[in-house]
Amino acid sequence: MTIASHPQRFLRPLADAVRTRFELMRKASTFALIGVINTAVDFCVFMTAYKLLHLPLVPANLLAWIVAVSGSYVLNSMITFAVESGRRLTLRAYVSFVASGVAGFIGNTTTLWLASFFVPVAIAKVIAIGASFVLNFSLSHFVVFRRRTTDDGGQRTQDTGAALS
Repeated sequence: MTIASHPQRFLRPLADAVRTRFELMRKASTFALIGVINTAVDFCVFMTAYKLLHLPLVPANLLAWIVAVSGSYVLNSMITFAVESGRRLTLRAYVSFVASGVAGFIGNTTTLWLASFFVPVAIAKVIAIGASFVLNFSLSHFVVFRRRTTDDGGQRTQDTGAALS
């Protein structure tokens, strides 16, 4: 063993760990930015449906959520999880993404309700948003857009579900 190879043996895993953490932070950041964009879309669609189209409250909110979650799926497929999705939109991934959105909504509501017993409602809402972000990002990262493996153990990035486009 040479002296030069000894530091490389320790530096390579460190560099790989830093690269992995940076990639996870990049994904979380783009996921959050897309969430902000889709929150604005949700609000605008809701207000349009409720005020201009005179839809009742619940249908207007459901329409807004469907439009926002669909936009979020497209943007996250093309940007945040582009490597994992292969920039392909599939029905299977869309259904999983929508289901994870429902899980995030339930997690948000549960956290809000529980936290409201201990802190003011505004703070409880902030805590609930944080909890749903962690839940939604985790489900997207580890379930919806996870790297798929082939039968021989190799990795592939694209889902084999029916393409949407």
